[in-house]
Amino acid sequence: MPARLVQPVLDKILGALLLVTGVAVILREWIGSEIGAAVAAIGLAAFVLIAMPFAHWSRQAFVVIGLVLAGLVVAFLDDWPAVLEKAAAQGAFISTFFIALASLRTPAAASPAIERCGQFLASQPPGKRYLALTIGGHLFALILNYGSITLLGGLTEAIAGKEKNEEIREIRNRRMLLAVQRGLCASLCWSPLAFATAITTSVIAGSSWGGVAPYALLFAAILIFVGWALDTLYKPKLSGPAPARKTPIGSARDLAPLLMLLVLLFAGVGILEYLTGLAIIAIVMAFVPLISIGWIAYEAGNLPETLRRLKRLSLVEFPSYRSELVLLVMAGVIGTLGAALIQPLASGHSVDLSGLPVWLVLIAPVFIVPLLGQFGMNPILSVSMLAPLLPAPASLGISPNLFVAAITAGWALAGATSPFTATTLLVGRLGHTNALTVGLVWNRAFTLWVMAVVSVVLVVFAGLS
Repeated sequence: MPARLVQPVLDKILGALLLVTGVAVILREWIGSEIGAAVAAIGLAAFVLIAMPFAHWSRQAFVVIGLVLAGLVVAFLDDWPAVLEKAAAQGAFISTFFIALASLRTPAAASPAIERCGQFLASQPPGKRYLALTIGGHLFALILNYGSITLLGGLTEAIAGKEKNEEIREIRNRRMLLAVQRGLCASLCWSPLAFATAITTSVIAGSSWGGVAPYALLFAAILIFVGWALDTLYKPKLSGPAPARKTPIGSARDLAPLLMLLVLLFAGVGILEYLTGLAIIAIVMAFVPLISIGWIAYEAGNLPETLRRLKRLSLVEFPSYRSELVLLVMAGVIGTLGAALIQPLASGHSVDLSGLPVWLVLIAPVFIVPLLGQFGMNPILSVSMLAPLLPAPASLGISPNLFVAAITAGWALAGATSPFTATTLLVGRLGHTNALTVGLVWNRAFTLWVMAVVSVVLVVFAGLS
C-alpha cells in the first residue's frame, strides 16, 4: 500500500492509542484505578512499538536501549514486575502530560489574539524589548511550552528581517531570540505545566508544587534578571549609527487575552488542587484539555466545526509529535529502569552523601543536570535515573521542596545550554547558527552568572534551615 495511504491510517491508530492511554492515566491518578494502570501500560507499549519504525534513528536507539534494560531487569531483579510496572507508569504519565499540554498549544498557536499579543511584545523599542520579550516568553511558555519560541521567535525573526542593515539585523535577532529562550527556561523552574516540575516532584518524596513554588519563583526571577542585566550592560557596539526607533505594533490591551487565559488556568488548577487534594500533575492532565476543548469550541462557533477540529487534533496533530513523544517517553522509562538496575550495585542502599556538606549536596543539581545535558542526557532521563538513588532530602537536613527547586533550576539551565534540547535547536535555526553556539557561546556568561547567584541563594537557605 502506498505510503500516502498508510500514513493517515497510522496516524489514526497512534492518535487513538494516545487518547486511550491518556484517559487511563487520568483514571489511575484520580480514582486509583488498577484497570486504568494496566490499560495505560498496554496503550503506551503499543504506541511505542507502532511509532518506532517511523521515528528518527536516535529515537529508535532509545527504544532499543529501553528493551535491553527491561531484559536486564527481568534477568537480575527479583521484583522485576514492580519495576516494569513503575517504568510503564512513568512513560504513560509523560505521554499523557505531553498531549495535555499539546492540546492547549494548538488553539493558542492559531489564535489571532495570541498572535497580536506576540507582535506587540516583539515590536517594542530597544530599551524595553528584551524585558518585554523575556517576560512575554515566560508567560507564553506557560501555555505553549517550546511553541513559544516558534511563535515569538518567528515574529522576532520577521520583525528583525525588515532591518536593511545586516549587522543590526543579526544583532537584533540574536538579542530578541535569547530573550524569548531565557524567558522560557525561567518558566521551567516553577511552572506546573512544565515537565521539570512534574517529573521532579514525582520522584522526590515529600515535595509538592505548592511547597516548591516560592523557591522556584525566586530562581525564575533570577534567570530573568540576570539575562536582562547582561543584555543591558553588554550591548554589542555598532560600527555605524544606531537605527531609528519604530512605534510598537498594537497596544498593551493586546496582552489581555494571554493574561486572562493564564488567570483561568492557574486559578482553576489551584482551586481543584485545594478541593481534591490530588497532586498538581493529576489536576493539569485533566483540567488543561477541558480548557482546550472550550477554547476550540469558542473559536469554531458551532458543534460540527468543533468536532471536526477535535478530530483533527486527536488523530492528526497528536500523532505528528510521535518522534518527540518516543524520545520523552523512553527517557522516562530508561531512567526508571536504569535506577532500579544501579541500586543493587550500591548494595541496596542509596548513595551515601552523609559525609558531604549540606550546601554542596543542595547546589550539586544546578551544575550536574546542565553538565549531563552536554552529553545528550535529557533532563527527564538524568533526573529519573539519579534522583531515586539519593537518600531522602529530609534525612540530610534538606527541605525536599528546596531540593526540587535546585533541580528545576539546573533543568532550566540545561534547556539554555544543551545542544540537544529543543530550545537551543530552535533558537539556532531562527538565529542562523547551530545549537552548540547558542548553548555554549551565546548563553555562556548567562549560565555561569545564574549558577553563581542561585548557588549563593541555596547556600543561604541551607544555612537558615
